[in-house]
Amino acid sequence: MSEQFSDLIQEVVNADDPIDQESLSHKIAVQDVIDIALLLESLPLEQRLSIWHTLPRHKRLEVLVEMRGDPREVLLEATSDEDLDELFNDIDAETLLELSDSMSSKLIDKAVDAMDKKQQLHFAGANQYSEEQIGHWGNRDNLILPLTAKVSDAKRFLRREVPTYTDCIYLVNRAGQFSEAVKLFKIYSTPDHTPLVDLAEEDISAIKASEECASAALTVQRSGYTSLPLVDDEYRFLGRVDIGAASELMNEFYERQLMAGAGMDEDEDLFSPVRKSARNRALWLGINLLTAFLASWFIGLFEVTLQQVVALAVLMPVVASMGGIAGSQTLTLIIRGLALGQVTSANLKALMIKELKVGGLNGVIWAIVIATVASFWFESAMLGIVIGIAILINICAAALAGVGVPVMLDKLKLDPALSGSVVLTTVTDIVGFVAFLGLGSIFLV
Repeated sequence: MSEQFSDLIQEVVNADDPIDQESLSHKIAVQDVIDIALLLESLPLEQRLSIWHTLPRHKRLEVLVEMRGDPREVLLEATSDEDLDELFNDIDAETLLELSDSMSSKLIDKAVDAMDKKQQLHFAGANQYSEEQIGHWGNRDNLILPLTAKVSDAKRFLRREVPTYTDCIYLVNRAGQFSEAVKLFKIYSTPDHTPLVDLAEEDISAIKASEECASAALTVQRSGYTSLPLVDDEYRFLGRVDIGAASELMNEFYERQLMAGAGMDEDEDLFSPVRKSARNRALWLGINLLTAFLASWFIGLFEVTLQQVVALAVLMPVVASMGGIAGSQTLTLIIRGLALGQVTSANLKALMIKELKVGGLNGVIWAIVIATVASFWFESAMLGIVIGIAILINICAAALAGVGVPVMLDKLKLDPALSGSVVLTTVTDIVGFVAFLGLGSIFLV
């Protein structure tokens, strides 16, 4: 479907004839649920709702799970109470957890009532943790045996269906605490009378349910296991975190980081209502406006200088741009390092020195290039020297800010990906303008 995706969107949007619409509905209905979800998110609201109402009922719940929050919410609001009752007939705790951020409390209660007692307990247990904690997303479908079990017990246990992403049986003590994990392949080649604890893995570690999602997901991805046990603060076994969930959480984390850099929500609908989209983006535009006014105020301090040396006004964007680009490169590197836990107080000083050296080297090279160009352009060697020094100062300042700003925001419990670029741009603009115009006031006026 990916090769013909654009053509299919065009077909749906341009389909006016009822016969064409019916044919398209059949064509879409046989696609994979992930592709259907992506298609629905790509359609304007009218066509999206039209396709949604023609989807086979048994596919609707799976399609909703694969969609982002905002477009999913639109479809749920457009679904009748009768269809919702049917939709929730076979819902499980894991699916409801995926959908709950798009549902009203009334709808959630209706879905919970439709679940069996076991699934209700799973849902209640997961909701003891926030969406930012891995305990909220743990897999409760596990292979568990008591610590005293033998290989024969495990072989009988394995005659049932083995859950997806399962490579271990987990052993718990009488208090329900996780004790050991045994690889499945070891069980089949071991005599029945052997205690399972004798086959236990030595390098497996449990994940605390209170741990932050991205950190826990990264631990799973690096572990070499398809899942790791999930425990509470008392080490009671709660479930497991599998590689499928870990990969999905990491994808969401990086998408959230990408969207946050523009001050946007990763769940935003391509075709969300204009007022809602405008409201979501207004705050970010307001913050940028304030920082722009701040930079303009600093420029205003050198009004007399700008009136006397017009060339400074022409070259100001060059100084600001070079600092902004240099700073954003460092900022991106540090934000990634913070997300992966690579940047700590122990290596912060060394990292700052290294980035300052990189900024200094690039600053010298580009200061010479820009100074040469400016000198010939405006026939003023002093102007070239002034802009060259300003470029060097601003790139070095950008390197320091690129390290310091995200670290400072992280300590303040603010998302560096969300606000780091705005703060950095403000710093490089102000430093660049003050350095350039200040030097111009001294040497050119």
